[in-house]
Amino acid sequence: MKRRHFLQSSIAGAATVALPIALFSKTALAQAVQEMTEVRADIEAVTGDGAEITIERAAVDELKAVLRGQLLLPGQEGYDTARHVLNADIDKYPALIVQPSGAADVSSAVTFARERNLLLAVKCGGHNWAGKSTCDRGLQIDLSSYRGVQVDPVAKRARAAGGSLLGELDHESMAWDLVTTAGTVSHTGIGGLTLGGGFGRVARRFGLALDNVTAVQIVTADGQLRRANAEENPDLYWGVRGGGGNFGVVTSFEFELHPMQRQVVAGSVMWPLAQAKDVLRHYGDSLASAPDELYLDFVLASEAGSTDGVAIIYGCYSGPPEKAEAVLAPIRNFGTPIQDTFAAKDYVAEQRAFDSSDPRANGTYLKSGFVEEIPDGLVDALVGGFEAVPERAAQVFFQCSGGAIGRVAANATAFAHRFSLASVFTTADWPAGTSRASHVQYVRNHWAAIEPFTRGFYVNEVANESQQVINANYEGNYPRLAELKNKYDPTNLFRLNANIQPAV
Repeated sequence: MKRRHFLQSSIAGAATVALPIALFSKTALAQAVQEMTEVRADIEAVTGDGAEITIERAAVDELKAVLRGQLLLPGQEGYDTARHVLNADIDKYPALIVQPSGAADVSSAVTFARERNLLLAVKCGGHNWAGKSTCDRGLQIDLSSYRGVQVDPVAKRARAAGGSLLGELDHESMAWDLVTTAGTVSHTGIGGLTLGGGFGRVARRFGLALDNVTAVQIVTADGQLRRANAEENPDLYWGVRGGGGNFGVVTSFEFELHPMQRQVVAGSVMWPLAQAKDVLRHYGDSLASAPDELYLDFVLASEAGSTDGVAIIYGCYSGPPEKAEAVLAPIRNFGTPIQDTFAAKDYVAEQRAFDSSDPRANGTYLKSGFVEEIPDGLVDALVGGFEAVPERAAQVFFQCSGGAIGRVAANATAFAHRFSLASVFTTADWPAGTSRASHVQYVRNHWAAIEPFTRGFYVNEVANESQQVINANYEGNYPRLAELKNKYDPTNLFRLNANIQPAV
């Protein structure tokens, strides 16, 4: 900053000495000074492999000239907002950030990164807790300015721009009494959720978000914009549905929509921590026999500042209203609950019920995996290892699978975990800016007891797993995914994900 101020003073002074002020209007003089004072320093950056490189400022200027969207550098207005992700524990500084206005800008940014082998991150909603959508000293493509959803109610299709958020998809679709699976938090990015799977309140009824994708437009590592569906580039269409961000930047999604009434019955039943084991066993039994229209989560939770915990079963029933009471009765009448909030609710409003109003308030750490059943050993490990302490908020929760999700073949898309009854997470949140060490260690210790009961993990929750573990997680789909990686991203430009490395 001092250098910039020095240059501004020096060059402005030189301009006034060299040329008579009378030759300039105030506007022209201001423009001349701005042009002359622009810092012309090159940019230090890193490649995907971590090697140090220098990007000439002329090349950055050339990139800026071809963009309709924004190019942000450190210190410029908007840079800090763009680089931030939801998890306050992640604090990275890209060398430059592109905020594209459309697919052409995405192509230009990808080409720029590929030609220099730059470390490349792609951000949609910024929800990846491990910070895969930002990077230090690389190029970040921030899709936050590239949003919008259009609905064709006759064809029952929705087209969403690549940076759109789930709430936009719900809002526009339900205006026509149509819906597709769109997560459980409205400010989640469509791209990150969908490419890895896409669970949600209607997934047991209509399948994962990726099961409802009928086509995508995607910029692959060569900078080309491609369309992929069942007829056009079908191999790529298969791979993006479960392969995460390994094959490119999706600039447009087309989703199948389904008729559904706007009103649902949703809420939760809460029990004291002492009943947690019985409640969790009951949750497992209830989920195994639940109709497709019933979404069920189990939560074991404690708040920061408290040593108390509660067990919760959350549900959302989207079936015929007249059947809701009978379907929910086994949950609502179990044990001795201390709270019951089930009621008729607007679906779009319920999709916002878990939104965070202060998204950068806490650091987060989690571990997760899929389970096929909830045996007594898992119940004992999960409840027995749960700690409620004042220094953090802790949660263990199950997000349900089953229903329509499990009726798709494991190799029909790249998402292989069709067998799962649910995914289980153990998490800790702590105030931003405080030490993370004890909270991370708690989660790791708890997970060590839970993990033996799991099989694989959700690729959207990948952190620092070994390459061997990541490859195995794709199960029988891995060989085909590796072939696609060699075809569409042979230099592994898109690596900040559950990475499929090209064959050597």
